[in-house]
Formats: sequence, structure tokens, C-alpha cells
Amino acid sequence: MNKQQLEEKVQQILDKNQIGTLASIKDNKPFSRYMTFFHEEGFHLYSATDKDTHKVEDLQENDQVHILIGYENKGLNDTYLEIEGKAKVKDSNDVKQMVWNDDLEPWFEGPDDPNYVVLDITPSEIRLMNDADHQPHRLEL
Repeated sequence: MNKQQLEEKVQQILDKNQIGTLASIKDNKPFSRYMTFFHEEGFHLYSATDKDTHKVEDLQENDQVHILIGYENKGLNDTYLEIEGKAKVKDSNDVKQMVWNDDLEPWFEGPDDPNYVVLDITPSEIRLMNDADHQPHRLEL
């Protein structure tokens, strides 16, 4: 699979899936939780969260994250992504407005809610797993 084909497959998975797991480092150990991810063009990811969560504390000490996204629970051969990267906590109005949608209303009063922040995730490597040839395909960014 060439780089363009790999990028297209990765983009398709990101377009089709929003729910995945985000692992951060807490007390020098991985800690995972389900998150909703949004993305614009490319592979940059965003996830809304409350500023007073453990993940925000974790990221202030270690910005390294690992994401699993795309597994659809249809069987052992589901194609999914493993994403390694760095996350920054953003509270700028521009980023909060970009990510805001009605699905966030149960948790936040609106895009101006002072507790609402956005995790801004820049991938360094994406691995396409369980593709048709059952070999991981690595996309370095």
C-alpha cells in the first residue's frame, strides 16, 4: 500500500468513527478512557472535555497520548487505527467554537462555558491495523 492509499484509508476511518479510547499517563502508568473525537482536514484530532478532569491533569505533566479508533465490533478482523501523538489543552474561543456541537450540551452550558476545554491532538504516527493483508501499515507524520 502506498502512502496516498494509506492516508485515504486513515481519513476514511476518521470520517466514519468518532468514538475511541484516549490513553494518557497517570503516575507513570497508562490510563484509558472513551472519548469522542472530531477532526478537520488531515489527521489532527480534537476532543471536548471538562477542565477539571484527571486527563487534563495528566496532560499537564505528560502530553503523550495513545488513541484507538475505528473498531466497529463486527469481528476480530475489524480495521482500526492506533494513533500516537501529543495533546495540548486549549481554551481559546476559536478552538472551542470549532469543536462545539449540540451533542456537548448535556455536559456544558455552551461554547462559552468556562469549564469547557478542548484537547488538541497532533499525531506523530498512525498505524492502520487489521487491513485486508493483516499487516500493520505505518504512517509517520
